[in-house]
Amino acid sequence: MSKLKKGYFVKGKFVAEGSELDLELKRELKGTDDKSRTDLKRESTELQKLGEDLLTLRAELLKRLELPDKLMEAIAEYKRITNFEGRRRLLQFIGKRMRQLEPATLDAIRVAIDEQHAPSAKETLALHAAEQWRDRLIADDDAVGQWVNINPATDIQQLRALVRQARKDAKPEKPGAAVRHGRAYRDIFQIVREHLLHGSDVPDPIGPEDDFPDNPGADA
Repeated sequence: MSKLKKGYFVKGKFVAEGSELDLELKRELKGTDDKSRTDLKRESTELQKLGEDLLTLRAELLKRLELPDKLMEAIAEYKRITNFEGRRRLLQFIGKRMRQLEPATLDAIRVAIDEQHAPSAKETLALHAAEQWRDRLIADDDAVGQWVNINPATDIQQLRALVRQARKDAKPEKPGAAVRHGRAYRDIFQIVREHLLHGSDVPDPIGPEDDFPDNPGADA
């Protein structure tokens, strides 16, 4: 015969003595704000993950945080070594150090991580400019030459071939059918975007008075 558990009933539910629910009810009765073991474990896991994300921060963002020397040394050591066990131990150490940081510092770390994941102003401008250049290249016969004059490192044969293919793909299969865009359309965008991000500064292809032609021209 199994031994009966000690406990009590609350709102028709049995609460075993020493259980998590029992401890939580007793804390509420005492009016204490102490965190439960579940809360502490959840917080520890979140801080461990935050510490792992901290390892991916760019140097300028990491420096801006002004973290404690011991934590900075552990981060530098983690990036230096490749030994699996050594890295595992450093991760545990970093997680422990994270739990010792002030809430304001933890918030600053979260802001820095969010900032790193957000697209930069340059990336956003490059995205919009690449969309405009892609459409101009497909629509305007002179656009390929204009682009290559600005970016002579571009593979002009590849670009011309992609423009020809994109124009073919853009022709509706049936009258009134929607225009479809194939792989060439996407490849042109990627080529232009990479040049805008890593090459020279390329001006906006559309002036205040410019408009695209209604129909694509002949093959470039």
